[in-house]
Amino acid sequence: MPSRRASCCCGQLAVICEGEPVRVGVCHCLACQQRTGSIFGVQARFSRDKVTHEGQAREYVRVGDDGCHLTFRFCPECGSTVWYTIDADPDLVGVPVGGFADPAFPPPTYSVYENRRHPWAHTPATTVE
Repeated sequence: MPSRRASCCCGQLAVICEGEPVRVGVCHCLACQQRTGSIFGVQARFSRDKVTHEGQAREYVRVGDDGCHLTFRFCPECGSTVWYTIDADPDLVGVPVGGFADPAFPPPTYSVYENRRHPWAHTPATTVE
């Protein structure tokens, strides 16, 4: 079973994910655009029981468009988001794919908030939710 490590920029905070992600997706929502500083977010979701963390994290909670609470864990030193959880899906942990710094990481297979996608952005996602 593969083990993957994602960390913040300074390396103080990390998660270790065992096994393959449940899914990898692209989100074009405005909140992900603001959170990442990019035009979309790419995240992998893992079963909560397959994820452990190292280091000290701070939390930021926001309410999604559907009313659910998302709790983002980020490094208090460099500010990188390392993982998050969604109250509506408590058995999964989301990890921004860039934190793995692995160009061979599995590609996204779904895409959400396509109506907010920048028209010039093209993603390899095959399913729209």
